[in-house]
Amino acid sequence: MDPALKAWRDDFVQQLAQPLFAEALFDGQLDMVFSVKDRSGRYVTMSEACAERCGLAGKHEAVGRTALQLFPRHMAERYMEQDETVFKSGQPIVNNLDLTLFNNREPGWCMTNKVPLLDRAGAIIGLACLSRDLIEPSRAGIVDARFAATIDHILAAFAGPLRVEALAELAGLSAAQLERRMKKIFQLSAGQFITKTRITAAERLLAQSEEAISAIALACGFCDQSALSKQFRQLTGMTPREYRQWLRG
Repeated sequence: MDPALKAWRDDFVQQLAQPLFAEALFDGQLDMVFSVKDRSGRYVTMSEACAERCGLAGKHEAVGRTALQLFPRHMAERYMEQDETVFKSGQPIVNNLDLTLFNNREPGWCMTNKVPLLDRAGAIIGLACLSRDLIEPSRAGIVDARFAATIDHILAAFAGPLRVEALAELAGLSAAQLERRMKKIFQLSAGQFITKTRITAAERLLAQSEEAISAIALACGFCDQSALSKQFRQLTGMTPREYRQWLRG
């Protein structure tokens, strides 16, 4: 980013009287929940919709409490495990399938994204979470614990070989059934979802490390630099080298 633009943006953010403006932004979004936690898992803030699902009189009642105090244990333990992954890796969690509570307090599935929050010295002090309900897929029964575990496996093991047939078996589905569910939920085939996951990982390494592009390709599950470059250009319009140069101005 241009240094002058970065300085202008930083100055604007510092002038905000309400840095948690996103809280109010999502208060009225009934199919989405927003929250911020500190490094100990205590809620700093959450949207009104999230507070209602937890049976609270208002979002102020969530401040200082943890997921274990607000959600069923099996949900809270999964959230805490995810949070710890973010804190240890410093990397965001993107499009994770999670169990949640809908507005009627009935359990259902959501798509979760979490990003680490840094202090001015660059240390991780918390995270922000945004989840979107998957109401129709949940009602249709196309999302279950085995399917969610399969998505977790892709997100964790993308650097190794992933065969659609093996993933389908893990999910307890046929390959055709897995493909239909992937397209319904993610609007991507299983193969496209794997490629997108690998490209996202490559983007982070290109931005945050000085590793050779050939090494990044292997670390992200591509057979060589050429394979990464081909897929990367198709999705971003740039080669990995061009992307890295663009990020650094």
